[in-house]
Amino acid sequence: MQKIMGDDIMSGNRVSKLVSNISPSQTLAVDAKAKELKQLGEPVIGFGAGEPDFPSPDHVVQAAVIAAQDSKNHKYTPTQGMPSLIKAIVEKTNRDSDLSFQPSEILVTNGGKHAVANTCITLLDPGDEVLLPSPYWTTYPEAIRLSGAVPVEVPTSEENGFHVEVTQLEELITSNTKAILINSPTNPTGAVLTAEELTSIGQFALSNNLWVITDEIYEHLTFDGIEQYSILKLVPELKNTCIILNGVAKTYAMTGWRVGWMIGPKDIIDSATTFQSQFTSNVSNVSQKAAEAALLGSLDYVHLMKNSFLKRRNIITEMLNEIPGVTCNLPEGAFYAFPSLKGILGKEIRGRVNQSTLELADFVLDEAKVAFVPGEAFGAPGYGRFSYALSDDDLVEGISRIKALFAEEN
Repeated sequence: MQKIMGDDIMSGNRVSKLVSNISPSQTLAVDAKAKELKQLGEPVIGFGAGEPDFPSPDHVVQAAVIAAQDSKNHKYTPTQGMPSLIKAIVEKTNRDSDLSFQPSEILVTNGGKHAVANTCITLLDPGDEVLLPSPYWTTYPEAIRLSGAVPVEVPTSEENGFHVEVTQLEELITSNTKAILINSPTNPTGAVLTAEELTSIGQFALSNNLWVITDEIYEHLTFDGIEQYSILKLVPELKNTCIILNGVAKTYAMTGWRVGWMIGPKDIIDSATTFQSQFTSNVSNVSQKAAEAALLGSLDYVHLMKNSFLKRRNIITEMLNEIPGVTCNLPEGAFYAFPSLKGILGKEIRGRVNQSTLELADFVLDEAKVAFVPGEAFGAPGYGRFSYALSDDDLVEGISRIKALFAEEN
């Protein structure tokens, strides 16, 4: 009997290979599990979510209320973004990065993840390779693979503060290399690349005819007088081969509003806009008006958050380093601690031996009711990401529980 088209639907091949090959976000999974346990009455403390624990600024919320009441915002707007928001992004980028762009060089996206995906799908072809320093944000390799390209991990080390070096890039470049993706300040390590390091990377990209994709969403969250630099400002010759990614999520405590953007050469932005027009069209108008208010307002709110994050950074780093078997660098930016937990692995605690940080994260959640993201999610087994975007009391309580649990080593 001739095989009937669609037989695979009943035999288990119900999901496309493309989607089946995408790994779920472990950061969101950890956060979801922690929230689920909380709803069940468990006293869970979560270090998993990468979002500020502050509400969005009042003037941003008010702008959204006004926008929702205006019937003009109940209709479609240009896929590329509302002209007033694009103008605000132009002004903000000039103010914060000393870089000038035309409105035609900007595309507003549904959050930072969407900007990453749009960029990869627009730039990359199957078989292309992208140099990706690790540890990396979990979305980067998935977006690269979604385009059919190959992420090539460039491992950094705790010993040099997780800073990528050009010599490493030189060892891994091939005839298939098309781009390098950098993120500074970095999620998950908190590393901030220096002007010298960024300049070297930019010159390397220029000499090898590579695209540079630079995610600058944590640009305002640096500590101890460390400055964040945009690679394009340092190496302006990259103008035609550089994509800048950014958004309002981290700076303005607006993770749920879902507004990001990509900035780059007009031909790339035009193509990315065409792609977006067929899949999402415009970003929510109410969110766009809220983002506009955020960008045109002062940075006082981010300075308030930054002071809180600095205090928490110092507390969590000190407490983690007091735990035998745990070492933690002092983060230079963002709001994550990324300690090595290798000294805990292989030891028996409460009758269980954890051989990986994947196992250890489950164990700590079950036994201490504390959630963190295992390093495997970021290409760094043996480490864990602890977001310190939570209250001071919860931070101290959470790390204290972990310390007490690990002290039970047999």
